[in-house]
Amino acid sequence: MMLGDVLDGHGVTIAPAQKQDREQWDEVTVALVIPAPDEDEDPVSLGEAIAKAVSGVRKSGQSFETLQRQQRTVDGNPAELVKLHYADKETGREWIEELVFIQGPDAEIYSVALKSSPATLAKMEPPFEKTLDTWKLPKPGPPPGAAAEGAVMPKRNPAPAKHAATPKP
Repeated sequence: MMLGDVLDGHGVTIAPAQKQDREQWDEVTVALVIPAPDEDEDPVSLGEAIAKAVSGVRKSGQSFETLQRQQRTVDGNPAELVKLHYADKETGREWIEELVFIQGPDAEIYSVALKSSPATLAKMEPPFEKTLDTWKLPKPGPPPGAAAEGAVMPKRNPAPAKHAATPKP
């Protein structure tokens, strides 16, 4: 079930239907979290993206604990996972969050995040891992003006948006 767009339409949150209030649902969010830098900007590293995300989670939780941190690859691109355990400060509900940040071909950063109660984590992790295993990032195209003068480029269907990354089921 799609719960809605996030980050100004650069991502989506999905979840299986659940019995408790929607704020208590386990969910997966997939998003472009940091766009490709402009030519005059330095790219954000995966470590910097993780530090910012962990800081945000730490502010909303108590009894905060990092359970795992791991470097990996997703669709051949560098990625890092951080797994966190905490209790929400307002509700006291325990959460496990698995955040995977993926460096795209243009130094943009995508995130695939699982937020689950410890009791349902075993049920939620397999579809989360499948999302990561089947993730396909857009391939970088030639830079503008790279075609030789007078060369005829073949016609093709319009490509998806530059930062559209879609997990394949």
